[in-house]
Amino acid sequence: MSLREQFGTDVLLAGWGHSRFGKLTDETLESLIVQVASEAIANAGVQPADIDEIFLGQFNSGLLPLGFPSSLVLQTDPALANVPATRVENACASGSAAFQQGVKSILAGTARTVLVVGAEKMTQAAPELVGSALLGADYDMAGKRSTTGFAGLFATVAQAYEERYGAVGDVLGSIAAKNHRNGVANPYAQLRKDLGEEFCRTVSDRNPMVASPLRRTDCSPVSDGAAAVVLTSERFRSGSAATVPVRLAGFGQANDFLPAARRDPTEFAATRVSFERALAMAGVGLDDIDFAEVHDCFTIAELIMYEVMGLTEPGQGRRAVEEGWVFRGGRMPVNISGGLKAKGHPVGATGVSQHVVSAMQLTGTAGEMQLPDPRRAVVQNMGGVGIANYVSVLEQV
Repeated sequence: MSLREQFGTDVLLAGWGHSRFGKLTDETLESLIVQVASEAIANAGVQPADIDEIFLGQFNSGLLPLGFPSSLVLQTDPALANVPATRVENACASGSAAFQQGVKSILAGTARTVLVVGAEKMTQAAPELVGSALLGADYDMAGKRSTTGFAGLFATVAQAYEERYGAVGDVLGSIAAKNHRNGVANPYAQLRKDLGEEFCRTVSDRNPMVASPLRRTDCSPVSDGAAAVVLTSERFRSGSAATVPVRLAGFGQANDFLPAARRDPTEFAATRVSFERALAMAGVGLDDIDFAEVHDCFTIAELIMYEVMGLTEPGQGRRAVEEGWVFRGGRMPVNISGGLKAKGHPVGATGVSQHVVSAMQLTGTAGEMQLPDPRRAVVQNMGGVGIANYVSVLEQV
């Protein structure tokens, strides 16, 4: 049963906006929000007065003094005065959490047109503050000192994976190189340089070990940026949008236990459930998907996502790399945008950004990133070490 059959309506991504990601010293959280919200509204062919509800995905966790940003979106246009606006936070999945809240408002019939924004301003904070803020998303390390931060948590995952399935250092280097190569074609990406496999596989002064076995090239950067999307239904979409819309075919969410002791470090069980729920709602299988945008905060996460989504059996994710499945032109291209690894990871913006770059692919507006006529995509975003998990299936209308 499809989403439309289950709920009696469809949900469309009608317009979107995206800022550049990186160290944006001349931008503020407010200016980034206003930029992408303005773009999304204009591209959807609607007026600000047509927006019934707003959801803003932002993590913050002390990165900025302002801890109450929901009404910053109203700065976009005076016509947004009195529109309900809610900030949504679910760690690194805050953007997709906001997206799904917007979807549910459409499905519930409480809104006809919803504006979803994801934004984060991080680079102004000292590295120590960034590290402690991000560790606030971990049950065991919140409030504790750490020299490796979240990289240390995913290094523990990588170590457990290697103990169970064998060394993966070269495979992780290949994933990093792939995503850096893909990022060159993405005008929004923070890191637009093809570093090559040898550099990404090798520990050096320019690519030091951060938390063994993860090198600097295995870690996504600290980033500023924002993205936005307008959600509506076929009944209420504008005829003057900048492009055709994209349909949400299915979505899934699943949360795992917070304490690490209650989770298998290599299984990402709740992430798997979120994939299963989204694909089941869409009524499709993995063979029906043309490309994927996944949450590669660290390269080990992308490797495990190959297994979690069902592309390979557990412990066999390296096959997807070694046999070229996840590269441009392969069986299932993954992170054509460059992923978090090269595009950047402004935490609250990431989930919305993944939906936007996928919508661009499905409407043939992705520029140099464009794949040849993709019809269906899967988007996966997670918070913590596989704790808060969101998956969407998007398709051409």
